[in-house]
Amino acid sequence: MNWFDVIIIGGGPIGIACGLEAKKKGLNYLILEKGPIVNSLYNYPTNMQFFSSSEKLEIDEIPFISKEAKPSRSEALEYYRRITTSNKLKIHLFEKVHSVDKNDPVFDVKTYKQTYKAKNIVVATGFYDLPKMLHIKGEDLQKVSHYYNDPHFYAGQKVAIVGASNSAIDAALECYRKGAEVSLIIRGAEVGQRVKYWVRPDIINRIKEGSIKAFYNSEVVEIKDEEIKIETPTGIETIPNDFVLALTGYKPNFGFLQDMGIQLSKDDQKIPVYDSETMQTNVQGIYLAGVICGGMQTHKWFIENSRIHAKMIVEDILEK
Repeated sequence: MNWFDVIIIGGGPIGIACGLEAKKKGLNYLILEKGPIVNSLYNYPTNMQFFSSSEKLEIDEIPFISKEAKPSRSEALEYYRRITTSNKLKIHLFEKVHSVDKNDPVFDVKTYKQTYKAKNIVVATGFYDLPKMLHIKGEDLQKVSHYYNDPHFYAGQKVAIVGASNSAIDAALECYRKGAEVSLIIRGAEVGQRVKYWVRPDIINRIKEGSIKAFYNSEVVEIKDEEIKIETPTGIETIPNDFVLALTGYKPNFGFLQDMGIQLSKDDQKIPVYDSETMQTNVQGIYLAGVICGGMQTHKWFIENSRIHAKMIVEDILEK
């Protein structure tokens, strides 16, 4: 059967929460996920530790037990996978949605496999798919990555890490402790204020003692096979380099939203238009859930403050 009351695009924690709520309320639903269960979390760094405590990552009041107050990536994968499988959620994995077209009174949702029909759509796609590019010469070299996984790969290498947020700082500390020679290139005057409070003093001390070289108020302007050029307050500086981790953040797929007819704010934040009481967009029948609601403000919404979206959306669907 390809007809559904609601199709949820995205099988991350918030998409799973929407599926659970739809199932409890008796709606005929389907979750479509382009990768594995909680694809974004799966692609997080191997050793990542969450900023939030485990109880704040819980969905549908299902207890999340972790060894420490701040759970690890592996614990989160286990938690959300068990929720998905034990509740027998209807989820199609590795099935990317290519388009959503309104064909009153339903939507046609097309994947590479088939076309589904749904009365309502929930977009819970997150923001981890599209990195913010540096737009400089050499960014397409094989040694450049916008994602970071395991520090062992960089042992004994000269690694330049671009960025000042949690992902960049975690990578800098882990790579340094696995024997990499780390240079940190920061556009601003200091390490980001939103860096995890137990990590920020660590990186600042490593910089002060010279274990990690930091270039403040600086930007990489060119990447070459064996070196990079950095524009600093005192001029261009060239340093030897084996790998570049450009961890400057990520952004939602705005084109996908606009193709569905969802309006975005006209400023550079590109915040989607939606009703904060129901989470419905300007397109009747299409809802937003999770971090996608914040546009470029990817720090505004996260699991602990957007898990409520599931109930808000399902309640509005039932009222209709």
